[in-house]
Amino acid sequence: MAVVKAICISEKKGTPKMLVDECEFIENFGLAGDAHAGNWHRQVSLLAYETIRDFNHKGADVVDGSFGENLIIEGIDLVNLPVGTRLKFDVVELEITQIGKECHVRCGIYYRMGNCIMPTNGVFAKVVTGGKIRIDEVVKYED
Repeated sequence: MAVVKAICISEKKGTPKMLVDECEFIENFGLAGDAHAGNWHRQVSLLAYETIRDFNHKGADVVDGSFGENLIIEGIDLVNLPVGTRLKFDVVELEITQIGKECHVRCGIYYRMGNCIMPTNGVFAKVVTGGKIRIDEVVKYED
């Protein structure tokens, strides 16, 4: 069973996101109060819990939100889901729009570790159906 491990938001782009217990996801916009929200294809950023855990085992020592991710999901190999996959929460539905991204500026994690997982493991989605998502909420998907 896949679950939400963390929800993170930030008011300014380029800053680590802060952990919240729940957040309102606004249809075709993103997370309420998050700097990356807007009418575009990368409204929500996701990382797999397992990917972050494995990176930390290599000495990264990162916390939730360090990569600018909005959702950390345990139990789904997010990076191997095809674009178009729908992630379904209790009320909210997201559609995966992009796998990976080009980082134009190297982050502190990259300089410390010589690598960053967001360019290859970051997954992006748009909000198809809005509502609240809470930590420990179950996630299902269909492609």
